[in-house]
Amino acid sequence: MNNNPLPDNKECKQEPGVFTPVIDRNRCEGKADCVSVCPYTVFAVGTLPKEQRTGLTLVGKLKAAAHGWQQALLVNPENCRVCGLCVKACPEHAITLART
Repeated sequence: MNNNPLPDNKECKQEPGVFTPVIDRNRCEGKADCVSVCPYTVFAVGTLPKEQRTGLTLVGKLKAAAHGWQQALLVNPENCRVCGLCVKACPEHAITLART
């Protein structure tokens, strides 16, 4: 459960559903910083499904396997309000925001 206070309206740049986070699977190491900072429970950390592993580079596959295939997953992407906290918090710079 996320106990972070919700960002004020100045930080939320859009209504939910206009943008969605995009996770670079070759960079994500599943450290859960995005989970910790997201006030809208957009993220969770879990095992990357096999069908999402096929597009990884060799380095991405090695990194993901070394971390037990644990990566950030989008569980509620429709809740994203573009506060940008996840982008700032990700130590691997694996998250961008894209218009849906």
